Amino acid sequence: MLSGNVSKIDVLIIGAGPSGLMLATWMARMGVKTRIVDKRFDRINSGQADGLQSRTFEIFDSLGFGQDIWREANHMLEIRFWNPDRSNKLYRSDAIVDTVPGLSRFQQATLHQARVEDHLLNYIRKHSEIEVEYGCMPESLSINMDMVEGDDEYPVAMTLRHLVKPVAKTETSNDPRKPVIPNGLYRSNIAADTTDALLQNAQSTEGTRTEKILAKYVVGCDGAHSWTRRQIGSVMEGEHTDYIWGVLDIIPITDFPDIRYRCAIHSSSGSMMVIPREDRYVRLYIQVTDTDESGKVIDRFKINPENLVQAANNILAPYKISYKHCHWWTAYRIGQRVGSKFSAYERVFLAGDAVHTHSPKAGQGMNISMHDTYNLGWKLASVVKGQAKRSLLETYSTERRQIAKELIEFDQRFSRLFSGRPAKDIMDKEGIDLTTFKEVFEKGNLFASGCAVDYGSSPIVAKMSYPGNARSDCLVGKQDLAPNVPIGMRIPSHRILNQSDARPWHLQELLPSDGAWRVLVFAGDILEPAQFSRYSAFGKALSSPDSFVNQHKPKGAEGGLGSLFEILTIHSSPRAKVELLSLPEVFHPYSPEYGWDYNKIYVDDRSHHEGHGQAYANYGIDPRRGCVVVMRPDQYVSWIGELEDIDEMNRFFGRILTA
Repeated sequence: MLSGNVSKIDVLIIGAGPSGLMLATWMARMGVKTRIVDKRFDRINSGQADGLQSRTFEIFDSLGFGQDIWREANHMLEIRFWNPDRSNKLYRSDAIVDTVPGLSRFQQATLHQARVEDHLLNYIRKHSEIEVEYGCMPESLSINMDMVEGDDEYPVAMTLRHLVKPVAKTETSNDPRKPVIPNGLYRSNIAADTTDALLQNAQSTEGTRTEKILAKYVVGCDGAHSWTRRQIGSVMEGEHTDYIWGVLDIIPITDFPDIRYRCAIHSSSGSMMVIPREDRYVRLYIQVTDTDESGKVIDRFKINPENLVQAANNILAPYKISYKHCHWWTAYRIGQRVGSKFSAYERVFLAGDAVHTHSPKAGQGMNISMHDTYNLGWKLASVVKGQAKRSLLETYSTERRQIAKELIEFDQRFSRLFSGRPAKDIMDKEGIDLTTFKEVFEKGNLFASGCAVDYGSSPIVAKMSYPGNARSDCLVGKQDLAPNVPIGMRIPSHRILNQSDARPWHLQELLPSDGAWRVLVFAGDILEPAQFSRYSAFGKALSSPDSFVNQHKPKGAEGGLGSLFEILTIHSSPRAKVELLSLPEVFHPYSPEYGWDYNKIYVDDRSHHEGHGQAYANYGIDPRRGCVVVMRPDQYVSWIGELEDIDEMNRFFGRILTA
């Protein structure tokens, strides 16, 4: 038990990398009392992740800074394949599009992790007083089992140790012609975990101090050597391979013609991937052979930029590559592992590398880690604020563990193919068939985009019965009403027009990450009397005291729909023939201070400058009758039904939200 001065906090985040910072964005936006600590004394400014996928850009856009990162990042539009011909001469064998056309408004791009963290930190500061507490690490954690189910309890007891920042030492090189280049070996999976040694050293260092806190929830975003994971008894399950890869971030000087394309290169001397980045930099993933020219096993700890660039030259021959500027380098061993559990009693959670690790070549590490906490964040904030039942938190583990397993399965296939040698001919069973490699790459790009995530049935994904759901009360959305809006997946984006001013918008642009559930009313042809009657009846049902809108209105919400729900109409009638103020008030609420809300009614019609978005056709929705789509705060589809299905909507929200 903790004694003495004890502070209380709603959410404690351990680790201030992309995963921890993404979680903090939700906490900041939704006003949750939060602290975020990191054992490092400063942020990274070199190395680590750089790949950003389509779904990640969509998430950034929902936070308001997606376009800023998009402009700054290097865009990758094409993948080129290089392989040896029959005489082992390297040649460009094929090329494919990098991101499936039409999949998203954004394609895959690259930008240094530090810049991504800058944007996340700026967002957090804009919306809250949360600041990262560097030089602070957890020392102990315990969970009071008698308190875990209490809504207002603080069952997690923590001791934090505040470290003393050491005097900075300037690392020097023995050879003044070779400056010291930052590397990530200390964070690599070929390095030992130093967390315990750091803690023991801190405990014996004069000037450090401890702090005792009680938390409602703790989230471990503390990386592959996660201290939090060990405290809750989660074990990493999976395998390490013998494949060693090196990474170089350089401004290349080369005659290789495709250095500014994403390239997958197989040669008789090994494999390499080229990832073009911002500011002239290129990241090289270089396969390191197990033995040297004499057959002696290579000491992986003796890998350095010099022998990595030599390996790159061997792979690229007859092309040559060198550099004057190297920003960072590292080496790692390929391994794919998943934690045995993602939470303890839905009070202590794990996210990112703390609960799944894999090779970095598919550009998934930073993305999947942020997607974990993007999934968890709105749920955690909703429960802390008393808006949702604690059972909502169970969906984090079920949803993200499944994604982690799919990621590991994909990465195992991808890495095995990438690390193998090319097949010499059709009879070569041990070599990698180049057609198969290309097919895996193409399918992998869809998975890697993040847009193919399909969450299974649960209280917030109504697509079939799920464990614990009584058959007599089974709630299943009517997928056939919008076949191209899959329940359990993020909603695709198509252009629609604002009814009040004809401005075109992508639908996803109207779904900011602010914690609100969206009810998208595809009202159909509201100029047709019978359809307008259906639309009006739905509006009347929404206004009823018994509707979910009024049953689950946040405390203190006055007038309108409050902050928990937003109702958006998208009709299919000609825009010029519809008068917004003639539509039911519930769909464009009135405020004594601001008047009518002109940002709630939209139309599927042709814009003056950007053509017709064909939203109804693209979503597969009947333009006469329409339907209703319920969206989670993270833009995933929860339920689809008719305009008359208000009772089902009431039941849906009654299971999740507090009265």
